[in-house]
Amino acid sequence: MAKVLITYYSRTQHTQHMAEAVAEGARGEEGVTLVDVRPVKDLAVRDLLTYDAIVIGSPTYYGTMAADVKKLLDDSVAFHGQLDGKVGGAFSSSANIGGGNETTLTDILHALLIHGMVIKGSASGDHYGPVAIGDVDNRSREECRKLGHSVAALAVRLFR
Repeated sequence: MAKVLITYYSRTQHTQHMAEAVAEGARGEEGVTLVDVRPVKDLAVRDLLTYDAIVIGSPTYYGTMAADVKKLLDDSVAFHGQLDGKVGGAFSSSANIGGGNETTLTDILHALLIHGMVIKGSASGDHYGPVAIGDVDNRSREECRKLGHSVAALAVRLFR
């Protein structure tokens, strides 16, 4: 049985829409007991400890994550080592193609890896995590669902 957190920052609701699609994919996985979708502002850093999988979404600002997401990750240092072995993932939106989505994703993933988390990549589609240009379209919605499903499936296998 696995508990999945999808947390995000979204000023325009584009990243929020992505989070909702990631949750759809996670909810479809048998063995998942909880899928919690929460903005980072409504999340205490200690809450990270209660989940088996953590997926973080951010818009791209100047080629990296929003300050609110960075603060969550910076504050998570207080629990360094306690997220070890949990499953992680990331997603990002930007204003245009070449807007820095992949650098945002890898910045988030680097932090999760430093915590010792297991990252589920994708051999097809958006390799590092789903990206959207502006609001979610059909392609990015499907990539988000795929991420939610694959992260949840791995968490179920690891935390039975």
